[in-house]
Amino acid sequence: MTRPARNCALCPRLVALRSRVRATHPAYHAAPVPAFGPANARLLVVGLAPGMHGANASGRPFTGDHAGVLLYQTLFDHGFSSAPVSLSADDGLQLYDCRITNAVKCLPPDNKPVAAEVNRCNAFLRPELVAAGVLIVLGGVAHKAVIRALGLRQIDYPFGHEAEHRLPDGQVMIDSYHCSRYNTNTRRLTATMFANVFARAQQRVNDDLLP
Repeated sequence: MTRPARNCALCPRLVALRSRVRATHPAYHAAPVPAFGPANARLLVVGLAPGMHGANASGRPFTGDHAGVLLYQTLFDHGFSSAPVSLSADDGLQLYDCRITNAVKCLPPDNKPVAAEVNRCNAFLRPELVAAGVLIVLGGVAHKAVIRALGLRQIDYPFGHEAEHRLPDGQVMIDSYHCSRYNTNTRRLTATMFANVFARAQQRVNDDLLP
């Protein structure tokens, strides 16, 4: 599967930030963060980008930051994870029939990648989408990245929490608000709302109509 090199140089702004982080936090992963979970998983969760003290530090998506607390607990509750907490990249946690990735593989300044960075990383996101029958997409930016990677028209697949889209090749895409600290603290996204998304995904994973 295509993935960026550790010292990928496609995005100058992200390369500069990576260099600064390596200098100030030498123990951090501080490199493109690979997907986590079996490559043939039927469920793929697509986030936005690594967080500074989360995946950028640990080297595992959604591990070490607030967003991962709700995500891994929800995965565990629905049978997709061996444990409810992801502590580090070597903690022995396993995902079952589920894989997690990000639309942008490197840490962006202020957790906000610009459009050009999202578009460059599309080349790495595209092959990750192929194996999954069900996609859970966290947030509008990741949603747009997935639609672009699949060569589809944005207007045909509007983002909305719990919106479900049947894609041309038979895949199912389910949108969710991102499980960020801001969204959970403001209750734009509650644990129940998030659980509903994964319950639906679990049902679709077992749907006979899936490829």
